[in-house]
Amino acid sequence: MDRKLLTTIEAARYLGVSAAFLERDRWAGARIPFIKVGAKAVRYRPADLEAYLEKQKCYSTTEAQSKP
Repeated sequence: MDRKLLTTIEAARYLGVSAAFLERDRWAGARIPFIKVGAKAVRYRPADLEAYLEKQKCYSTTEAQSKP
């Protein structure tokens, strides 16, 4: 079983976004699940990132505009 956890920077690269995007997401209520390791370390599971990407899938531009 692969338990690789990604740092914020690695997760941002994986998603093709900035690390600041993930930091804002955590601050605003975390649509993308993360794991706190210790007092300050934040990590992401690749499976959670994949699930987030699946939820963002759109089939028309109209649908994309209505997503939060």
